[in-house]
Amino acid sequence: MKDIAILLPYKENFTENNAAAASIWVKDYLSKSKLKSKTLVYGNLKKGNKPLLNNFKNLNLGKTFLSKNASYTSKFYDEYLKYKFKIIEIHNRPESLIYLIKKKVKSKLIFVYHNNPQDLRSSYTSKERIFIANNTDQIYFVSNWVKKKFFEDLPYNHKNNCEILYPAIDPLRKFPKKFNKIIFTGKLNSSKGYDIFGKSIVKILDQHKNWEALAIGNEPREKFNFEHRNFKILDWVNHKKILQYYNKSAISVVPSKWQEPFGRTAMESAAAGCATITSRKGGLPETFDNKLFINQVNENELFKMINFLIKNKKIRHKHQQFNWRNVKHKLSDKVKKIDNLKNFYLNANFNFNKGIKLKILHISTFDERNDHRLFNISIANKLSKGFIRNGHDTINFSYRNYLPKSPLVNASKYISSKINSVADNYRPNLIVLGHNNILDFQTLTKIKKNYNSKIALWYEDALGHKGKGPNWKNNLNLIEKNNELINSYFVTTHPDEIKSNILKKKLNYLPIPVDENIENLKVFEYKNRYKDLFFALSHGVNFGKLKAGKKDERESFISNLINIFPNINYNILGVANESPKWNYNFYEELIKCKMALNLSRGLPLKYTSSNRIAALIGNGIYTFIDEKTKFNDFFNESEVGFYKNYNDLGKKVEFFLNNPKKIDEYGKNGKIKYFKLFNNIRLTKKIIDKTFS
Repeated sequence: MKDIAILLPYKENFTENNAAAASIWVKDYLSKSKLKSKTLVYGNLKKGNKPLLNNFKNLNLGKTFLSKNASYTSKFYDEYLKYKFKIIEIHNRPESLIYLIKKKVKSKLIFVYHNNPQDLRSSYTSKERIFIANNTDQIYFVSNWVKKKFFEDLPYNHKNNCEILYPAIDPLRKFPKKFNKIIFTGKLNSSKGYDIFGKSIVKILDQHKNWEALAIGNEPREKFNFEHRNFKILDWVNHKKILQYYNKSAISVVPSKWQEPFGRTAMESAAAGCATITSRKGGLPETFDNKLFINQVNENELFKMINFLIKNKKIRHKHQQFNWRNVKHKLSDKVKKIDNLKNFYLNANFNFNKGIKLKILHISTFDERNDHRLFNISIANKLSKGFIRNGHDTINFSYRNYLPKSPLVNASKYISSKINSVADNYRPNLIVLGHNNILDFQTLTKIKKNYNSKIALWYEDALGHKGKGPNWKNNLNLIEKNNELINSYFVTTHPDEIKSNILKKKLNYLPIPVDENIENLKVFEYKNRYKDLFFALSHGVNFGKLKAGKKDERESFISNLINIFPNINYNILGVANESPKWNYNFYEELIKCKMALNLSRGLPLKYTSSNRIAALIGNGIYTFIDEKTKFNDFFNESEVGFYKNYNDLGKKVEFFLNNPKKIDEYGKNGKIKYFKLFNNIRLTKKIIDKTFS
């Protein structure tokens, strides 16, 4: 897997014999980098040239009518589309960087300035440099001098993504054997000070006949004819050979007249134990801890300095040893620095909470719109409290509070954009969709990819086709949306009753939870209960009122029960214009009663119930349930009552009215068992365990 791409300048010759500064940088860095196997180096080599490294990929331009660099960068962009690199490192070509920025690549962009930024195309002006600073993840400069030139004329002189990363070298373990040699390397032109070197060296060699001089480089644009029997001039040799020449040389000379961005020759020759003479131009003073500067860059000054070192052997040796022992820019240090940055980028999609406990974003309705009228039957609130009591950090997002007021606005897209922003800030480990599936495909995909988040969905309305519950088909269609992105489902209809294209292993049964602070009544302890049987019906908890003209099968059941067993003292809400009651008003009605009926809409299904079951059994009132719900898999008759039909129910109610002690005892037993099995701490632990395993 290649996660990192390095783009060399188009004209950079990434070969052993002609490697320049950027090529040597990349070669040296990758020689020690632990990320080498993840890296591809891109450049442009002529056919037959062997690259410095095996992990090199040639961008062959062929015939192009565009500018060479534009075509070169365009071909690299095609490689990006193929590999989707996580990191792209670009060397010394701002126009390539800007091209990729404008293409909006998703990679982290690292740019390395090897030269004066004001001399490079697309970096000339302060406006261009501000754009680069604002849109590049990390910028490195090969010297402080280069960095200062970047910030020159900018409204600030510091930016957090701008740092110095010097070229570096591996220190020699052993001081090399030195000979009476003076060396100059680089372009043989006057900008590099070759003219004054040549003039002064001829004089030196005339006076010190046991010394030799060597110049390595070329310059077709300037010609100098310095001749001496002890002065050799070589064309470019490969970098390895140059280092060998430094090892043998006693004195190195770097008398640049132009502002050197860094001055690699000075660093390398000093590290090889040369007594290295330099000017103070550009970044040269930053290459090593130099004591041998020429303040005036002319042949007279240079002659005097070289002559002094030749005549004073002890002083020369002292400088040589000092330079060898005190290498300022060690390759291992610089490689570690840039590797750390790249590893950070490669592992950037992490959550700061990496322990056992999670960050949970619970997207549901938390009843703010109803002024928390439903606090005592809200599954969303109970589950959030369960997550918190299990030690997890939990944020509630009430999506209904953010539904757009205009019907022209797509609700899913609007809420998804809000959740995108929340996720970017919070980076949740787990997103819980509570009784909704409102997020769009793109948002779920992005969150799962960016933050490695898991997605769980819980749902409390009818889903079973056999039960013919209200809207079961529409409910099922709702939760099936994007099911390939949802890790687990928790539904109050048992999965055995559901036919769906959701994978069966994802479907889990969710009992209605109880919470110790909500279901805190002990109805079995109230002594003055004067009603026999409690039942509550509503036409929708959010609507909160009875709907005119609406009836369902529950009312028929109650009507038959009352007709056959008129002597039972009923307390029935939601029937015969008796309005539904909520929260504490509901509790006040409940504690009047000795027993309760839990009856849901539709045909009875396995383990399926309305959310009132928790408000009944959890508050300690002996509660009757249709035996076809199979809750007797969890409870026995001394905890919950089970009936076959309304006739059987009426007889059992009458039986218990004649045995009042059993009512209290069994109500207490039911509460204890329900809390043991279905408390919100246990259920939320199950949600997490199932989702993450």
